[in-house]
Amino acid sequence: MQPALFLIPVTLGDTEHWKVLPGYNREVILQIRHFIVENVRTARRFLKKTDPAIDIDSLTFYELNKHTLAEQIASYLEPLANGESVGVISEAGCPAIADPGADVVAIAQRKNYPVVPLVGPSSILLSVMASGFNGQSFAFHGYLPIEAGQRTEMIKKLEGRIYSENQTQLFIETPYRNQKLLEDLIRICRPSTKLCVAANISCEGEYIHTRPVKEWTKNAPDLNKIPAIFLIYK
Repeated sequence: MQPALFLIPVTLGDTEHWKVLPGYNREVILQIRHFIVENVRTARRFLKKTDPAIDIDSLTFYELNKHTLAEQIASYLEPLANGESVGVISEAGCPAIADPGADVVAIAQRKNYPVVPLVGPSSILLSVMASGFNGQSFAFHGYLPIEAGQRTEMIKKLEGRIYSENQTQLFIETPYRNQKLLEDLIRICRPSTKLCVAANISCEGEYIHTRPVKEWTKNAPDLNKIPAIFLIYK
């Protein structure tokens, strides 16, 4: 296997690996000894589920999060300079999508190291697929502002884009604030605007429904502490 920076997807929740991850990913993982991860404990757990025979203590882990300094990130790629592959593992889904992994990938590209994305689940793509919304043009905005006035302004702005640009708009929230975001969307958006709520994607209890905002008032699910992504479209 040619030494490269491998971007290794993980499950979106507590679901069996074989349901959402190709067997080839396991073959790649077993050949890597250096991993850049968001959280060492969860990364070790993921690797053990991939293959219980993996000698976790023989592996090297580099933690990458919002507190990691730029000079530290560059040093994480030193194994590549010595001809050894490095794997990037996020907390959920695909690395470098809405997580700090993009920083290390950018450095690898500048240094001309091979970057190999492996196949795995992405809540962004899976939710667009299941929403019935425009899959030709869509935009993911990550987290909306927490402050009430700024959030209202942002929701109205994004709603305007679905009508002016014919573009699907996606965003997320931390699980314990999902319910409040859903309530805000129902309160702020036009009654005719369509809202898709996609929760527990690819996991037990998967919930993906699309309805006009006016219909969500009587059918709002309990999203407290449940991973979810929200989409709006006309």
